[in-house]
Amino acid sequence: MSIKSDHWIRRMAQAHRMIEPFEAGQVRSRGGERIVSYGTSSYGYDVRCADEFRIFTNINSTIVDPKAFDEKNFVSFQGPVCIIPPNSFALARTVEYFRIPRNVLTVCLGKSTYARCGIIVNVTPLEPEWEGHVTLEFSNSTPLPARIYAGEGCAQMIFLESDEVCGTSYADRAGKYQGQTGVTLPRT
Repeated sequence: MSIKSDHWIRRMAQAHRMIEPFEAGQVRSRGGERIVSYGTSSYGYDVRCADEFRIFTNINSTIVDPKAFDEKNFVSFQGPVCIIPPNSFALARTVEYFRIPRNVLTVCLGKSTYARCGIIVNVTPLEPEWEGHVTLEFSNSTPLPARIYAGEGCAQMIFLESDEVCGTSYADRAGKYQGQTGVTLPRT
């Protein structure tokens, strides 16, 4: 396996629609205002957060159970900025839609700008031949409310290309999150 560079990412995005919409460079400002960067980096791609969020709430006193998930655990919110309560979390999705090649494993990592503020992005793999919008989880590990900005960079994708094609891909298994759009809650 090898980590792929910006040249490879640009080629794959253009030739195979691996990332849509795709930003070939690194965007650091918009309308003269500094933003959390997104786009192609040296060895990865910084994704943007869409403006739809599901914010965790405990007002219904339900139990968080991945095998029997209760949607009442979240409050839906749409807007340019999401405020995550202290010691809580929110789900969001990427602006970008991904189509991962059969010989590639992609890993989603947090950006240091958010990490330095105590906001952690869950590390998530995108398996070979998975496609969809990535559902992201932002944990606010601080005792203070935290902001997430829609339309700005929030996580980085690292692409690992194998020298051989996998025997069984995510598409072959008909994975439960295949083709997801919007913020997708846990499924079993």
